[in-house]
Amino acid sequence: MTPLNRLRFCSNMAAMWIIVPIKGFAEGKRRLTDVLAPRQRRALCRAMAEDVFATVARVPGIAGVAVVTGDPEVATLATGYGFRLIDDVRPRGETASVETAMARLASDGAMACAVVPGDVPLATPAEIAAALEGHGAGPAVTLVPSRDGRGTNLVAMSPVAAIQLRFGDDSFPYHTAAARQLGVEPRILRLAGLGLDIDTGPDLQELISAGIGTRAWECLSAIALDPVAVPAVEARP
Repeated sequence: MTPLNRLRFCSNMAAMWIIVPIKGFAEGKRRLTDVLAPRQRRALCRAMAEDVFATVARVPGIAGVAVVTGDPEVATLATGYGFRLIDDVRPRGETASVETAMARLASDGAMACAVVPGDVPLATPAEIAAALEGHGAGPAVTLVPSRDGRGTNLVAMSPVAAIQLRFGDDSFPYHTAAARQLGVEPRILRLAGLGLDIDTGPDLQELISAGIGTRAWECLSAIALDPVAVPAVEARP
């Protein structure tokens, strides 16, 4: 990499805001209703958020981290990390929450942003830094898909709101197509830790297998899972 390219990537990182949308611990992970009781899902959501917060707090050289939420407990946790808090007073889903955050950051002069969900406890600072360091000068889009290739576990854009976002099932092909409609070939990275978002029983099994040392793993280790309801998921000692 030439000195000029290093300077450009450094400049891009310095302009980059990471947005983490979290609607609330009590409302999260309803897909795990058959696996975990409400209080267990709530504890897992908080543990995963703490893992993600600890990770993004250690990504070097970025402009900052903004957490968008309408939940007081999430807000307290985020401010404890020194993150910027964007109040989502009328939550209307993840996409609308992210749009609220992007509009606020853009109005304050932000030049680029990256969205990271709150349910990727195996993500590492090195993975996120790798995604952002190689993000080109705008217009540019960088995508990290979920392991199944359907979801989007990181989307970086310059300028902010360069493409229309739509999170949920099949968001990765949608965001890929949106970038190409803009005339931009998205930069795509497949990253093992960042690629695992927790939505299903098999995802929990993978977290138990690979997530030793994370708060989410510690949370699952403390939960007595019903072997009848979830025969594929066993907490390891």
